[in-house]
Amino acid sequence: MGIILSLLVTFWVGYLIVKKYKPQPVLFMAGLILMFAAVALGLGQILPVKDSTGSVLFDAFEFIKQTMSSRAAGLGMNIMAVGGFARYMDHIGASKALVKLTIRPLLALRSPYLVMAGAWVLGMFLGLCINSASGLAMLLMVTVFPVLISLGVSRLSATAVIATTLCLDWSPSDTGTILSATTAGIDPVLYWTNYQIPIAIAVIPIVAVLHYVTQKWFDKRDGHVVQATELVADEADANMPPMIYAILPALPLALILAFSSLWITWIKMDIIKAMFIGVAIGMIFEYVRCRDGKKVLADIQSFFDGLGLQMANVITLIVAGETFAKGLMTIGTIDAIIASAQSSGFGAAGMILVMVGIIAIASVVMGSGNAPFFAFAALTPVVAAKMSVAPVVMLLPMHFAASAARAISPITAVIVVASSMGGVSPFDVVKRTAIPMIGALIVIIVANFVLFY
Repeated sequence: MGIILSLLVTFWVGYLIVKKYKPQPVLFMAGLILMFAAVALGLGQILPVKDSTGSVLFDAFEFIKQTMSSRAAGLGMNIMAVGGFARYMDHIGASKALVKLTIRPLLALRSPYLVMAGAWVLGMFLGLCINSASGLAMLLMVTVFPVLISLGVSRLSATAVIATTLCLDWSPSDTGTILSATTAGIDPVLYWTNYQIPIAIAVIPIVAVLHYVTQKWFDKRDGHVVQATELVADEADANMPPMIYAILPALPLALILAFSSLWITWIKMDIIKAMFIGVAIGMIFEYVRCRDGKKVLADIQSFFDGLGLQMANVITLIVAGETFAKGLMTIGTIDAIIASAQSSGFGAAGMILVMVGIIAIASVVMGSGNAPFFAFAALTPVVAAKMSVAPVVMLLPMHFAASAARAISPITAVIVVASSMGGVSPFDVVKRTAIPMIGALIVIIVANFVLFY
């Protein structure tokens, strides 16, 4: 009975999210329904007796309160600081300066499609400093897209490449990375160096080659003629900050890596401090540039706005996902799935494939990588423990699969934004992103098994 009810509720959740209902309240409601149903059917209890409020009705909301408190104070502060810093860097033009500076070496290459593949690789590395897929795509559409078009690459090819430039959320300051590392009980920097980088090293060259071959083939099939044209100067260049600003988005990453177990261990540095230091240095740069203290202090509001947006959009989604996960665990669905997997002979390897498959399909259908990953991440330690594998071995491919599969969905934000700016159909774009991203998913799974299983 519990399994049937949880399946019905899960399909209902998926249906509502596909229909563009706000995911947070949907997940909260689903979690509450499952928790109350579990108690009513005698299948489980929401909180242990020692932690109970004395009322089943209140216990569910006590769980939400405890989860919100713990997430906002720990993981939440990391995510909010990252979001605020990214918004401030975008506001002062530092992110655009970084992109414009790094694209210059690619122009020395003579082959348009080689430049295109190189631009994709560049975007992947820029993603270490610019963690928003949509934000990075907008920057690249303004700066790199005109360059690719002037070299003779078609609009669809250029858009497809730019829309997939962050197909791996692999920065140590990325929200998914922080959640994944925290859930696995690993420091985000060590999670990045020991687990994410080896997978990225395998994925990046394969996807670059797939983009080169795929986009060239599609352009040839569509009758596109590669013809270079004169590049029109970007009108926004007049408002471009000095190129020295290009170092600002990379400062927190440099601080996090420098003052860690990788190098300087006697000075303690964390993500929150690194972001605050980065903002402070950015304010100094702005004052030297414009000599207007009032403007500099007013511009810091963009940082505060970024903090609030992360709390409103990301932290609430994580807590909502954990509430849904709690409902599935309370009603006994997770134990039943694990028992079925063990009795069917799937084992840990099969369970990893099942979880990755669920995340990838949900990311395409929902048009979001965060929503399905945040919803299922909380379940992973329980599943991994019963399968006798380290949680990171399951979380890592789930996290990367979510971001790669996201780029195959025509309704995901990064595809819609890039397609709109490129003047092409998102459905035509995902036809060109599908092959490289499916290749990425295969490499992610194979590399995870080879390196860590």
